[in-house]
Amino acid sequence: MTPLFGSGPAPQTRMFLALIISVATMFVDHKLNGFEDAKVYLNSFVSPILYTANLPQKMFNWSTESLSSRHDLLGENTRLREQHLILSEKVQRMAFLERENDRLRALLDSPLRQEMRKMIAEVMSVESNPNSHQVVINKGTLNGVFEGQAVLDENGIVGQVVNVGSTTSRVLLITDHTHSIPVRVVRNAVRSIATGSGRIDRLELNFVPHSTDIQKGDLLMSSGLGKLYPEGYPVAEVTEVTFNESLPFAQIKARPIAHLNRIRYLLLLWPPTSEHQPQRGSKEAIKNKLSKEKPSKQTNDGQEG
Repeated sequence: MTPLFGSGPAPQTRMFLALIISVATMFVDHKLNGFEDAKVYLNSFVSPILYTANLPQKMFNWSTESLSSRHDLLGENTRLREQHLILSEKVQRMAFLERENDRLRALLDSPLRQEMRKMIAEVMSVESNPNSHQVVINKGTLNGVFEGQAVLDENGIVGQVVNVGSTTSRVLLITDHTHSIPVRVVRNAVRSIATGSGRIDRLELNFVPHSTDIQKGDLLMSSGLGKLYPEGYPVAEVTEVTFNESLPFAQIKARPIAHLNRIRYLLLLWPPTSEHQPQRGSKEAIKNKLSKEKPSKQTNDGQEG
């Protein structure tokens, strides 16, 4: 019996054509950035599917929270009240330290640090590929999210935004093997680069000389170099230091401070805008800012002293 349609090219020919098209597409995307606009449209197209897929989990969470017992809610309320009091005391102390820091910066003729814009986002899905550590969040270009934006949780740095759609974005975690972040040791300010190991619970410090003073238990903070991550946020804790003279560099491993394996809510940071940045050497502007913080002294006659 004669088939209605011809069989077409041989399977080997089809595979060869598919390989050529794939290589050409990857070249255009990687070297020429020819699909940047297409990625944004594709992310926007996939966003409703992600929201729909996340709906059962949201309904389950809602039902679980609704069925929580009164005893659990009272206990959680008590713990939150105690935590609120502790954090309030820390905020008051931090406000005092910030004022002292501003005065010292004014004396040193250094620009004052500006408050950063922040936004809370929720994790919608996690990358299923074990070789890629990425999550999808429910904020996108409509919320002002941009590629390269720093992302944190309540403990420390989580990663950076690498792909943005209209209502969703993709975040690359710091443990991904393609990610690196400049860090410094809190104890002695030694600088290094923390690179993802491909494991969700490990970072590695590469190219560290044997003479470098890094010890187990040292806390690594973001150094601010590279202008991608803001300075002073926790990144990891050193868990293993091996000095093997047969190797050119020390082997140092660290555990991320952020709980990357159970993140749900994340914090997006925006850098201070340039128009809000005081110019170096503008002593008058700094003095005016500091003078506003000084309480006015009253004399016995009720007039300012």
